Parts: sequence; C-alpha cells; structure tokens
Amino acid sequence: MAHKLIDGVQVELTAEEIAQIAIDEANWNAGAFDRAMSSLRQKRNSLLSSTDFYALSDNTMTTEMSDYRQSLRDITNDISNLEEVEAIVFPVKP
Repeated sequence: MAHKLIDGVQVELTAEEIAQIAIDEANWNAGAFDRAMSSLRQKRNSLLSSTDFYALSDNTMTTEMSDYRQSLRDITNDISNLEEVEAIVFPVKP
C-alpha cells in the first residue's frame, strides 16, 4: 500500500488519494507528446534564430545555409507520436 507522511507519521493513502494519483499520472503521461513537441520547437527556433542574420537583405545566403534553415523549418512535419519526436536528428549547420 502507498503511504504519505503527516507530521512525521507514516499514514496509508486512502482509496480516493490513490485514484487521484493514478489520474494525475495518466494526465501527465497523456501530455508527454505535447511537451516533447514544445521542446523540439524551442530547440528548432533557437537554431533558426542563430542563423537569422544570414537572411538579412545585405547578406547573400548560401544554398547550403538555405537548405539547412529549410530542414529546420520542416523538422516538425509529419510527426505524430513521442517515438518520432525522440528519434529526431537535427541537421548539421554548414
């Protein structure tokens, strides 16, 4: 049985508390994909922003840099589950 501490005394959890823990864990697990996608987008956006100066009008962007930036923008396309997010390999900056 699961326990909690109340004023330093170990007390068994009630059936309602155990049920709530199960609901909380299920909700957390259900949000794993959304959290992983958010993290993926943050990293992608950071990598894109670090190369934004190449896109300024007074710079000429190489084809390699243009392809790199497009690969970053496309990295979230067609991802539908957590395993696909975890398998993402970011392109190497030229």
